[in-house]
Amino acid sequence: MTSTETTTGTHVADLAELAAHVGEPLGLSSWITIGQGRIDTFADATDDHQWIHVDPDRAAAESPFGGPIAHGYLTLSLIIPMWYEVLKVDSVTLALNYGINKVRFTNPVPAGGRVRLDATLASLDELPGGGVQIVVDGKIELEGSDRPAVVVEAVYRLYE
Repeated sequence: MTSTETTTGTHVADLAELAAHVGEPLGLSSWITIGQGRIDTFADATDDHQWIHVDPDRAAAESPFGGPIAHGYLTLSLIIPMWYEVLKVDSVTLALNYGINKVRFTNPVPAGGRVRLDATLASLDELPGGGVQIVVDGKIELEGSDRPAVVVEAVYRLYE
């Protein structure tokens, strides 16, 4: 991060306090660079070696993007480290990714591009037996672009 960039997030003591934040922005994560090395590692992990991602020379010559781009699912997967910067609940002992209601890959991320999460707490519902289920409206922003790279409605379960 440069000195003018700050990470902002929401920090609460417990789930009761979190409930008061429904409908509010949770904050912004710091920027994460998606370099070609990370793209290549993701390609190896998922067996998705499409040239648009892993062949910089061909991507520069033939793709409509002028070079290689990150896999959409790679960009989406980075929601995890960014999420931990956006919300901290002191009393939570277990947090689970429960699923995704909606996701759209709205803007390709070029190799070397930087992304960050902008999240809003859309809803919070108590679960039988304890804990809560939250829905988070997120935008994974692409530095230098007015259009986000990913728009996501993510679902998490939190337990104290």
